[in-house]
Amino acid sequence: MIMVTGATGQLASATLAELNAQGATAIGGSRTPKDCGRHLDFDDPASLDLKDVSTLVLVSAGYAEDDQVIARHAAVVDAAVRDGVGHIVYTSLTTAGDHLGFALAHRATEITVMNSGLGWTILRNGLYAELFGALLTWTPGGLVSAFGTGALSAVARADLAAAAAVVATGPAAHSHKIYDLVGEPIAAADVAERLDVTHHTISLGEYRDRLLASAGLLPFQPPMLVSIATGIRHGFLDKTGSDLRKLLTRPLIDPLGVAAGSAAALRPALV
Repeated sequence: MIMVTGATGQLASATLAELNAQGATAIGGSRTPKDCGRHLDFDDPASLDLKDVSTLVLVSAGYAEDDQVIARHAAVVDAAVRDGVGHIVYTSLTTAGDHLGFALAHRATEITVMNSGLGWTILRNGLYAELFGALLTWTPGGLVSAFGTGALSAVARADLAAAAAVVATGPAAHSHKIYDLVGEPIAAADVAERLDVTHHTISLGEYRDRLLASAGLLPFQPPMLVSIATGIRHGFLDKTGSDLRKLLTRPLIDPLGVAAGSAAALRPALV
């Protein structure tokens, strides 16, 4: 049986849907399980029941500070070893993202998974095209970002879910492999052109100030988001690769279309 953690999240739920569409025996696990899912709370190791799971798709629980994320993932790996899981598929971060503010927890988890004694595959996921579009800000003059003229090798979330399902349904063929799953480079100006508006660049300092003034962001999030912006702006996240195409048997989803759709969905009615 395949289990996908964080099953109520967008990547995990899409992965579970892919597995179910293929007829795989798969269930989800989360704090708030739905349907036939299993209750899993990464902050409560006693709740981590992985019995009867042959392959575990460990979707990163990155919504916290590094120490908490690393502890969560380590608890899941310990439970996998204890309960006899055969293979862990971990959704990590693209290799080009080593400098990003949330990379450390991913790399630490990779080491934990590799040292577990279990079969493993690391999926180094590129940043979502959906996220790229959502990080563009609408103003009466069009779109604003701190990305400058830099580009991101963005990838549609659905493509990453499909790749995870491919690996999870045939883990032996992907054992002890690291895949860098990135898409095609797109820039903020490309999204603006697709939406027939202008794009204006602001400085990283102004972007940080805006984030710090935003309600609802947790303390670790502004520096995390600024690290994404500077990575794009200065050309560290536009590298391409072939791993995703090799895993999938269909063309990749157009990341520009996905990013533009994401941005358009957030457009205020009067802009």
